[in-house]
Amino acid sequence: MSGHSKWANIKNKKGKADAARGKVFTKIGREIAIAVRDGGSNPDSNSKLRDVIAKAKANNMPNDNIKRSILKAAGELGSVNYEEITYEGYAPGGMAVIVTTVTDNRNRTASDIRHIFDKNGGSLGTNGCVSYMFDSVGLIVLERKPGMDEDDVMMAALDAGASDVQAQDDCFEVTTAVADFSAVRENLEKQGFNFLSAELTMIPQTTNAIDDPDTVAKIQKLLEMLDDLDDVQDVYHNGELPEEEDEDE
Repeated sequence: MSGHSKWANIKNKKGKADAARGKVFTKIGREIAIAVRDGGSNPDSNSKLRDVIAKAKANNMPNDNIKRSILKAAGELGSVNYEEITYEGYAPGGMAVIVTTVTDNRNRTASDIRHIFDKNGGSLGTNGCVSYMFDSVGLIVLERKPGMDEDDVMMAALDAGASDVQAQDDCFEVTTAVADFSAVRENLEKQGFNFLSAELTMIPQTTNAIDDPDTVAKIQKLLEMLDDLDDVQDVYHNGELPEEEDEDE
């Protein structure tokens, strides 16, 4: 990531829309619905649901909301058919973009995504056209509390099965293989660490520095419109934009 914090990049990529707590909860509710559909409503026997619950807690979603979402998902399985669909393409400046969605109407979502790319000077591609530029990983961000010993935290994470640990000023970024994510997260949870984030994500192998103001403005508009779309869960890109630089410093 050319020296940049993975956590900062992931925070920045989500855009302004996700600052609305209700929107975050709605998206997590859809993830819960998918997890319940795939593995049932009992988190003890459904590791995917356990992971989503951990993500919900990291986003300060109240336990009552989580329970309601699980019950709602279990009751709606016959009436709501959610699909997970990923779109890939390019934003202006050749910036690679991956959009993950959860939708009950794939035609509507495909049309909306294509419209947003076309309207802002981007282009949708075929599956696989940019995903090879990204690594799928688990990323757990641990709150860095006063007095924490860096070596102790790193050793705890590596002993739990993490593949990498990076110490930042306000957090520790724990990276895992996708297959190890659940086990590492649960191990660290049992040790009492406080999570700022815990989710499967995509990290670009290299970044694309874009400085032209007009291009940056088009990219920002495209990302904002994607984040505003209800069906969109996450947007990943390999752009290194001026605003991201400013926030990292």
